[in-house]
Amino acid sequence: MEFQIPDNISGRLSLKVEKEHTAKFLGSGSVEVLATPMMIALMENTALEAVQSYLPEGWTTVGTKVNVEHLRATPSGEEVYAEALLLDQKGRSLLFQVNAYDSRGIIGQGSHKRHIINAEKFLSKLKQK
Repeated sequence: MEFQIPDNISGRLSLKVEKEHTAKFLGSGSVEVLATPMMIALMENTALEAVQSYLPEGWTTVGTKVNVEHLRATPSGEEVYAEALLLDQKGRSLLFQVNAYDSRGIIGQGSHKRHIINAEKFLSKLKQK
């Protein structure tokens, strides 16, 4: 199946850093700042949402690779946002540039790969294992 995803599409999502988004709460650190796994999840979700409307019903994407630097801490209560830009599409493989920001500027940057899947087929294969 061929997918009609425009070149250079982008997305943007935001999040207010609450207690459940902190490194201390998630166990990825001991301080109440935005956890790296939450920043990455926001980046991944932004990439997912950027392309989802271009996919046929029953199709979605799954993350397959993340290469991200967390550059600066963001305290609880602050708003953060992520941007994802589609850099390349080869068949069902998608490569994004992802960045995250708070009110002081960039807090994270990197790349993220996603793969287009038929959700029903994907889940049925898991049940066979």
